[in-house]
Amino acid sequence: MHIEFLVDEESKEAALKNLVPGIIGTNDFGIVIYQNLMGDLLRTLRAYRRWMPLDWKIVVLIDRDQKDCRELKARLEEAAHTSGLSTKSSARGQANFQVLNRLSIEELEAWFFGDPEAIHKAYPRIPANISNKAAYRDADAIRGGTWEALQKELQRKNYYPGGMPKIEVARNISGFMVPERNRSRSFQVFRNGLLAIAAI
Repeated sequence: MHIEFLVDEESKEAALKNLVPGIIGTNDFGIVIYQNLMGDLLRTLRAYRRWMPLDWKIVVLIDRDQKDCRELKARLEEAAHTSGLSTKSSARGQANFQVLNRLSIEELEAWFFGDPEAIHKAYPRIPANISNKAAYRDADAIRGGTWEALQKELQRKNYYPGGMPKIEVARNISGFMVPERNRSRSFQVFRNGLLAIAAI
């Protein structure tokens, strides 16, 4: 089986390269970055539908970015259905589906806050118990933007005074992440979706 990830930014590519093998134990996957993933999604899925091998799966992963979660998920599902591809949500427990739609809530960096030990290992001056701060206890509910929060914490400890390089940080932290211990609910939903694909 091959998994094709469609993502909306390069930092997700950097993170997935580290995370996917740790979740499902495979390197048979590709990652395609779209600057306007939502705008291009229907056309892209229709193109995949015309030639996609039977043993391929597509995972669409985008940031929620303060949008309505249900509405955004519905738009992803509609694009898949209109293109003629089945989704995990529409399969309703049946084994086979072609598309898995997932949201990182609010942003990818929430997944990093879900594993504070990984942040500490990548950046040792950041305390491993950073999630004890009230603002970070729920990784998916951090106010004011998760990348801004992560940048603030890194700069507070004299990392990246000129601005946080998102791709480098994603690569560094994801390299130490342990998927099963992650406290971000949206990450665990993503992980469970990949495990469902692996079980097909």
